[in-house]
Amino acid sequence: MMRKKRKRGVPPGPCRSHGPGPATAPSPPPSPEPTGPAWTGMGLRAAPSFAAAAGAEQHRRPRPCPPPLALLLLLLLSLGLLHAGDCQQLAQCRIQKCTTDFVALTAHLNSAIDGFDSEFCKALRAYAGCTQRTSKACRGNLVYHSAVLGISDLMSQRNCSKDGPTSSTNPEVTHDPCTYHSHAGAREHRAGDQNPPSYLFCGLFGDPHLRTFKDHFQTCKVEGAWPLIDNNYLSVQVTNVPVVPGSSATATNKITIIFKAHHECTEQKVYQAVTDDLPAAFVDGTTSGGDGDTKSLRIVERESGRHVEMHARYIGTTVFVRQLGRYLTLAIRMPEDLAMSYDKSQDLQLCVNGCPLSERIDDGQDQVSAILGHTLPHTALAQTWPGYTLETANTQCQEKMPVKDIYFQSCVFDLLTTGDANFTAAAHSALEDVAALHPRRERWHIFPSSGNGAPRGGRDLSVSLGLTCLFLVVFL
Repeated sequence: MMRKKRKRGVPPGPCRSHGPGPATAPSPPPSPEPTGPAWTGMGLRAAPSFAAAAGAEQHRRPRPCPPPLALLLLLLLSLGLLHAGDCQQLAQCRIQKCTTDFVALTAHLNSAIDGFDSEFCKALRAYAGCTQRTSKACRGNLVYHSAVLGISDLMSQRNCSKDGPTSSTNPEVTHDPCTYHSHAGAREHRAGDQNPPSYLFCGLFGDPHLRTFKDHFQTCKVEGAWPLIDNNYLSVQVTNVPVVPGSSATATNKITIIFKAHHECTEQKVYQAVTDDLPAAFVDGTTSGGDGDTKSLRIVERESGRHVEMHARYIGTTVFVRQLGRYLTLAIRMPEDLAMSYDKSQDLQLCVNGCPLSERIDDGQDQVSAILGHTLPHTALAQTWPGYTLETANTQCQEKMPVKDIYFQSCVFDLLTTGDANFTAAAHSALEDVAALHPRRERWHIFPSSGNGAPRGGRDLSVSLGLTCLFLVVFL
């Protein structure tokens, strides 16, 4: 009888439950014979004929009952969910943090500034290291895998080595007193401000056209020596001479730049360029300033006798000087906090406040096309410099500058007032310098405003009339 019940899976004796409470055993179907062992709810009660066997069975150590399969699955699932929650908290994918740090490290960089490649590669290596540390937690994350591929592409494009120094997200760690980005970032970190430093742009070209730090555009006479910039860190002075006899229009034939002494970063350095003499060195014959292998100030010659760049790392400033034809052009990018560091005695700065009203050719409206809408006699349209009409000047300028912004108008104006085709290249180069140095892309182009609300299709005639009227103002 017992063997048959063992084959059916009935245990020979009681077992210990895995849960609390007394031991229990499954109850088989009741036996039809009254003399057989009777199974009752909470234990085993032996018949008299089996008393000895029952007594021996009670002295055995009870065996644990195997838990049901459903209970095991439920337990494993619960543990798995709990463990997964712990893993999610301990090993969370941090690709967003890696990307945010990379953006913060590169937001202030500009490809035209000296040291861009080195700093960008440092930031890329830091980005790559961050992605490696979070790789296990980011398996299957599309953003993570896209970032890894993007880092690889950028490192190839910039020729960055995988081994080398990396940028730190803590400005205090990489503080360098002779790198403006470093000590400016350290100040912002201490102040709790995470925004990158703000930069300003100023440019001078043509006969002459001035773009101020405030993005005001003016055409001025300013004959003689005038200060463009004069603050506690930098002084820039230009000298303008008449372009043609009988005209109030002038152009720049001399530029003097003084980089003022700055603590241990550099001694005072003076650069001077005149027509047909665009040196690739300071007046003392040196090409750099500061100690150590990484100079805080240096000159780079881009094209012999035609294009020179100065990179002042300690004040975050870049200067472009070009010669096009017989005249010089200038473009400057400088941090706003340094550009505005001057006292009341230094308020005559064309880049800061523009040309004095008495020196403006454009009637004080900050752009060449300020005289739009004036009524002109038909004969005035033919009064241009020999070699150029309004139509031919428009055609030549449009070849270099298809966008009819203020630089296009300046090109047309310069051709009409001088007859010198080199002014076309000057206007085009000035716009290229804006693209290289101006911090805000949406402000690269300045378009003439239409005071009478004329549609764009009718604006070309207004521009032509305005330029011709301005031409008359110059020569009258």
